[in-house]
Amino acid sequence: MGTPAPHRPRPARPDPARPPELVDPAGLVDPVDPIDPARPVWYAAYGSNMYRARLHTYLAGGRPPGSTRHYPGCRDRRPPAADLPLLLPGRLYFARESAVWGGGMAFLDGLDDGELPARGYLLTLGQLLDIAAQEMRRTPSGAAAPGLAAALRDGRAVLGPGRYETLLCPGTLDGHPVVTFTAPERTSEAQLSRPSARYLRNLAAGLAESHGWPAPRAAAYLSTRPGAAGDWTPDTLLAALLA
Repeated sequence: MGTPAPHRPRPARPDPARPPELVDPAGLVDPVDPIDPARPVWYAAYGSNMYRARLHTYLAGGRPPGSTRHYPGCRDRRPPAADLPLLLPGRLYFARESAVWGGGMAFLDGLDDGELPARGYLLTLGQLLDIAAQEMRRTPSGAAAPGLAAALRDGRAVLGPGRYETLLCPGTLDGHPVVTFTAPERTSEAQLSRPSARYLRNLAAGLAESHGWPAPRAAAYLSTRPGAAGDWTPDTLLAALLA
């Protein structure tokens, strides 16, 4: 009889409930290459734009539910070609003061440990730039942001001190870059502030749509993020979400 073959453990199967993994973006774009506005990109929304009805107003124009602001919309008003749940590296925090919602706004510290739920929308680069302009209360012009290629190449580029003027590219998915916006400061440097109930309802609706999270799970997550922790508890936030 021959020697029995050594036992080899089977490789772990991917968790079907876990969103797809991102691929490292290093070397994705050469900084001297032109940026094609028709290029497909994944816009990774981790704040109120996780709620599709709100994203729709950035694309088509209008006033989103619960907001006081009217958005001009993108020049290309087509809906996303696809959308899916994502997990981004880093941690969510609430800081500054929203003129639309009142209270703190959601930001991503991409250099922090951990990961956070987000929603990926497959758009064109031109649409992404128009959304970025509206986030900064500017009229969409289609002009490529200086440093965009650097963000795609290096994973991060600070374009200015504005609330969403730091571009992050934490990876690629299906060959397309995943891009999002945040503030330049780290969580430890930020002026943390309590988010409003109506803002958190919007985030919870986006988590339900994209990740299937029930209200108790959303309340437990959002109430423990810096800026919300200490002012919201899972119980008080759950009551506000269900009000």
